[in-house]
Amino acid sequence: MNVARRGTLHFVIKTFLHRGLRELDSTGKSALIPPQLIARCKIRLDALQAATSLGQLNVAGFNFHPLRRKPQRYSIHVNGPWAITFEWEDSSALRVDLEQYH
Repeated sequence: MNVARRGTLHFVIKTFLHRGLRELDSTGKSALIPPQLIARCKIRLDALQAATSLGQLNVAGFNFHPLRRKPQRYSIHVNGPWAITFEWEDSSALRVDLEQYH
């Protein structure tokens, strides 16, 4: 789940707030995420790991958008009220979280 860039490994996701997402990203499973969200979270984490720009996350079904928060955070829709949120800095995702809102 990392991207080769100019001969070095580049980890797009630098930090996680949600332990379950960190576990899912590293092992492919997590008991800390509702089972009905696992497959959709995996797809979104893979897209986030591969992204080199925010524009690459603006795809059908993700409902990608900035949030009105400081510091600036972004949201990718998972299912129902669930979304993966994160900050973006220097082509990396920081403080990736799974949130229930709306």
